[in-house]
Amino acid sequence: MKNIINISNIGYYILPIIIFIIIVSGIINKIKIFDVFLSGALEGIKSTVSIAPSLIGLILAINMLTSSGTLDIFINFISPILKFTDFPPEVVSLGLIRPISGSGSIAILDNILKNYNPDSFIGKLASIMSGSTETTFYTLTVYFGAVNIKNSRHALTSALTADFIAMIMSYVILKLLLN
Repeated sequence: MKNIINISNIGYYILPIIIFIIIVSGIINKIKIFDVFLSGALEGIKSTVSIAPSLIGLILAINMLTSSGTLDIFINFISPILKFTDFPPEVVSLGLIRPISGSGSIAILDNILKNYNPDSFIGKLASIMSGSTETTFYTLTVYFGAVNIKNSRHALTSALTADFIAMIMSYVILKLLLN
């Protein structure tokens, strides 16, 4: 007899099961499910509208940075330091874009993996860096914008420092593992 639920298809059943549990729980607890849903949807729309200006500004800044060639100029400027430390300049653009844009950094990672092979040192380093860092500006924009925090104090400095250390340690650990 054929299995009705195949473990590889379990993802198709999770969401309907969760929705069913929520509806049954709401009925049992005598909650007006549709009213609660509408108030949550309204709150979501308000949050979206409140953070939209910050996100639009962030996207505009990313496009200006990459289209203007500023990124390439910066990489050429620091290339002597990169050559001295044996750090591959090919992943610097990933390290600079990752804190700003998740989708932009994924595009750069995809390009690196296509050009240098996922099993190369550069491919491995780019993959580790991508997984070890955060989209800092986006995250701070969304979370601080959602609760109307204007003064982030040391959050940005701390997060960017953590991203920088993650990039350096990705290189160091990969070098140690490959030697």
